[in-house]
Amino acid sequence: MSDAVARPADAGGAAPPRPNAVVAVLALAGIVVSLMQTLVIPIVPELPRYLDASASDAAWAVTATLLAAAVVTPVAGRLGDMFGKRRLLLASVVLLVAGSVVCAFSDTLVPMIAGRALQGLAAATVPLGISIMRDELPVERLAGSTALMSASLGVGGALGLPAAAFIADHYDWHVLFWTSAVLGAVAFVAILTFVPESAVRSGGRFDLPGALGLAVGLISLLLAVSKGADWGWGSATTLGLFTVAVVVLLAWGFFELRVANPLVDLRTTARRQVLFTNLASIAFGFSMFAMALVLPQLLQLPAQTGYGLGKSMLAAGLVMAPQGLVMMVFAPVSATVTRRKGPKVTLMTGAVIVAAGYGLNILLMSEVWHLVLVSCVIGAGVGFAYGAMPALIMGAVAPSETAAANSLNTLMRSIGTSVASAVAGVILAQMTVNLGGYALPSENGFKVVMALGSGAALLAFVLASFLPARGAAGAAETVVSGETDEESEVAAEQPSAR
Repeated sequence: MSDAVARPADAGGAAPPRPNAVVAVLALAGIVVSLMQTLVIPIVPELPRYLDASASDAAWAVTATLLAAAVVTPVAGRLGDMFGKRRLLLASVVLLVAGSVVCAFSDTLVPMIAGRALQGLAAATVPLGISIMRDELPVERLAGSTALMSASLGVGGALGLPAAAFIADHYDWHVLFWTSAVLGAVAFVAILTFVPESAVRSGGRFDLPGALGLAVGLISLLLAVSKGADWGWGSATTLGLFTVAVVVLLAWGFFELRVANPLVDLRTTARRQVLFTNLASIAFGFSMFAMALVLPQLLQLPAQTGYGLGKSMLAAGLVMAPQGLVMMVFAPVSATVTRRKGPKVTLMTGAVIVAAGYGLNILLMSEVWHLVLVSCVIGAGVGFAYGAMPALIMGAVAPSETAAANSLNTLMRSIGTSVASAVAGVILAQMTVNLGGYALPSENGFKVVMALGSGAALLAFVLASFLPARGAAGAAETVVSGETDEESEVAAEQPSAR
C-alpha cells in the first residue's frame, strides 16, 4: 500500500507549504458552496412571478440542485481519487460560477433550472476539501481542520440566509446569483494559488456503467421523496419511481460487487465503521434539516396564531445566523474530544446535544431568544457530529479511497435531509389551523417534527454505539501509517507479520 499513500511532503522532504492558508481556502470554498444552497430560499415564494411559471414548475429550481448534487457527489469523489482531488475541486467551483452566471442572466424557467443544476454539481466541494486535508496537512492539524471543513456546510447555510434575505429585500433578485458567481471566482483563484495537488491517486478505470446506474437509482429515489407530496404518495408516478429506484439500485449493487474498479467499493462500505457512520449520517441529516424547516416558519408565522412570532425573512435569518458561528466555534472542541476520546465518543456526544436541543425546543418556542438558544444548542451538537464523521471515515479507508468514501458519506447526509423535508412537509400539511381562510401549520405539528428530530438524533446515538472502539488518535494514525483501522487491528493481533 505504500505506493498508494505517498505524500507530497514525503517526496520532497519538506512540510506542505502554508497549511493555514490551505485550511482557510478550503473552508472558504465549503462556505461558498453552502451559501449557494440557501441563496434561493428568500425568493422561492416569488419565483413563479419572476420566471412567469406555475409554482409547481418553479419548484424545480430547488429540486434540480438536489438531484444534481446527489448524482455528482459520489462521482466526483471517485474521479478525485483517480485523477487528483484539487483538479476536481477546481472543476466543481467552475461549475458553481457557471451556474450562478446562467441564473443571473435568467428571466425564464428553463435557464434557471439549468443554472441551478450546474450549481448543484459543485456539491462535492466539502468531501473533496476534507480529502485534500488528509493528503496535505500535518497530522496534528488534521482533526481540527477536517472538523472545520465539515462544519462549513452549516456555517455557510446559517450565514447565507440573512445575507440572501437582505439582498432580496433591497436589490434586484439577480444580484443574489452575481454575488454567488463573484464568491465562486474568489474561491477558484484562492484554490489555484494556495492549495497544492496531491500525489495520492488510486488509478484504475472509471466505472461509467456504475455511475449511470447510481444516477438513475438516486434520481428516481429522490424525485419520489421530494415530489411525492405534490404528486400523491399513492400515485402511479411516485410508486413507479420508488419501484425503479429499488430495482436499479439492487442491480447496481450486484454489478458493483463484480466489477474490477467499482464507482463505490461496497465491500469497504460494508465495514462496520463505514457502515454505521453512514447510517448515523442519514439520521443526522434528517435531524439537522428538521430544525431548518421548523424554526424559520415559527419565526415568520403571524403572531395571531398564538405561537408564530411574525418576523420577516431577514429577521428569521438573523436569528438562525448564530448557529453557524456556534458550529465554527465548536469545530476545534470536537477535534479535541476526538483526539482524546476518539471520534466515536465525539459523534455520540453530538447526538445527545442535538436530541436535547429539540427537547428544549418543544418546551421553549414562544420568544425569539428561545429559538436563538435552541438553534445554538443544536448547532453545537451538529458541530460535534459533523467533525467526527470525516475522522471515522478516514480511519476506515485507505488514503487512495478518501475522496470517494467522504463523498458517499456526504450523500448519506443529503438523503437524510431529503427524507426530513418530505416527512416534515407531510406532517405540517396535515396538522393545520385555519387563520383568515388559510391553512397554516399548527403548533402541535411543529412539536411532532421537533420530536422526530430528537428521535433521529437518538437513533444516530444508537447507531454510533455500534462503531468499533478505537484510541483517540485513530484517524491520525491512519494518515501516518496508511493503514485502515481494521488493518491496524489485524496487525496488532499478529505482530510477527509486521
